[in-house]
Amino acid sequence: MTTGSIIALDIVIAVLAAASWLAAGATAATTALSAAGVSEPADTADHGRAGTASRRRLAIGLAVVAVIAILARVVTTIVLIRAGWWFAAEKVLIAGPLALAALLVAGPRVVRWVKGGRPPVVALLFAGYAQTAAVLVTVLHGYPVSSAAVLLAFGGVGGATMVTWRLAGPPPGRAVSRAPVVVTVAVITAGLVLVVAQRPAPAVPHAHGSVAEPAVAEPTRRFTLTAGTATVRADGREIEAWAFNGQVPGPPLTATVGDVLEVTLRNRDIDRGVTLHWHGYDVPNSQDGVPGVTQAAVLPGEEFVYRFQADQAGTYWYHTHAVSDIGVRKGLYGALVVQPSGTQVRDPAARGTGIEVIVPVHTLDGRSLPEAVEDTADAGTPVRLRLINTDSTTHRYALTGAAFRVAAVDGVDLNRPSALLNTAVLIPAGGRYDLTFTAPATPVGLFVDGRVVWSTGPVAVPPQAWPVLDLLTYGGSVPNPLPRADREFTLVLDRGLDMHGFLPRYAHTVNGAADPDIAPQVVRSGESVVFTIVNRSLVVHPWHLHGHHVLVLSRDGERARGSPLLLDSFDVRPGEVWKVAFRADNPGMWANHCHNLAHADQGMILHLLYG
Repeated sequence: MTTGSIIALDIVIAVLAAASWLAAGATAATTALSAAGVSEPADTADHGRAGTASRRRLAIGLAVVAVIAILARVVTTIVLIRAGWWFAAEKVLIAGPLALAALLVAGPRVVRWVKGGRPPVVALLFAGYAQTAAVLVTVLHGYPVSSAAVLLAFGGVGGATMVTWRLAGPPPGRAVSRAPVVVTVAVITAGLVLVVAQRPAPAVPHAHGSVAEPAVAEPTRRFTLTAGTATVRADGREIEAWAFNGQVPGPPLTATVGDVLEVTLRNRDIDRGVTLHWHGYDVPNSQDGVPGVTQAAVLPGEEFVYRFQADQAGTYWYHTHAVSDIGVRKGLYGALVVQPSGTQVRDPAARGTGIEVIVPVHTLDGRSLPEAVEDTADAGTPVRLRLINTDSTTHRYALTGAAFRVAAVDGVDLNRPSALLNTAVLIPAGGRYDLTFTAPATPVGLFVDGRVVWSTGPVAVPPQAWPVLDLLTYGGSVPNPLPRADREFTLVLDRGLDMHGFLPRYAHTVNGAADPDIAPQVVRSGESVVFTIVNRSLVVHPWHLHGHHVLVLSRDGERARGSPLLLDSFDVRPGEVWKVAFRADNPGMWANHCHNLAHADQGMILHLLYG
């Protein structure tokens, strides 16, 4: 099992324990009410006694299930710790003590009930509240564990128990003591004071000083992109979209290394504004297209001119970074392909010495793009498939009918890629893979999530059981080109309640905070920087740093052993720990965020600053 699946199992077990305790308490309460009922006719009384005995057995059985679940959670916790899970403190400080309290309070009373004592309603419900508090801390509070969370968890359990005691009524001769009430109120008050006292990190300034950038020569390639609402056809139906030049995807932009690109962006009628971000292309900071950081959003009737030199060959893409979660989903994206120096710019579909096919995969209003295309390729023809994932989730790609190589990832050629057959590849949100192969005489097909998108003839759907390529072991290794780290940062990716001002919000967080309250990362030019990125949550976070490619050093403690991986988009799966490094060689202010754009919109974005 993966660490992520163990984390999910651990939470399921915790929920089972809480539900079992609560259900046992509720069943015990009905048993107590039935036992305290008024006198009834003999037949009815016999029936009532049988029902009471049945509920009693059910309540005891549910309590036993809860105990077993707690013991099982001890096992999952040990497994997670041995797997290198970072967050044992949460179990030690909160979940463990609450589970122990549930056992110590409810366990002996259930045993006495089995021997003929009173139904332990309050004790069973206390155990349920304790387990529920542990689950809520895991799901809502997030990282890091704080004294405020500990106090509120224990205070909440105490408060709920006091209310239950009051409603259920104390046993005869027992009065409700004021001491537990006073302690509970004091603990909750202290927790709230600590929450209010916590000050968020200073908001990142949405402006920065000018950055000295190299002069750019006169443009050799000019493009104009006009953003506007449009009606496009997809999967046989008309869809209202946002589009560049009236089409989804926008027109592919092509160039050769050494070209100077000038792209004029115009906004016809997108009220919320647009920009152009060159995803994976390490442009100068002023050309990065992040509204409020490198430029203002381009509003209806306005335009903005981007100009930069093409110095990276490979497959890239462009998209709006203004209200990007909405804008990209609605169609404001397109491909950017830069050929190596000395290669003539041409239509990627032109034949000549080979075939190039650009495949930007996208989901538009629930419809999958691109629609299936059947092409022709003579036997012996070199083929390059430029695969671009423009969605916010991972896609599974499979090529049938030919052995292939992953020639490049995120625009960077791999070292000595080997031939693959009957193997699937997973491309993260924002990522690009170039697959190359020689066309055989028989049909070849490219499938995305089991749907054919390109083929050279009739092909069968590949099996889902094909193994998935692990890039960290693929290709030929070379010595680590980065020296020892000058600066290190840790990013814990999570979700939970974030206090922005005095109003709580549920957010995707980094180091326990959400944008704009995440402290920026400050580096100096020339430094070697290492990120440790840890996913505590239960969902995948495709990570994307603007303006730089990062070198993958390790995943879950295992060093990368294949071709050097210089990525700009990579999936950090639940429970995973990635170490990546980069050279700080592109001054400015850069966004650093999850490229599930909904997650970024909900807070999972911070900034890298050159100091």
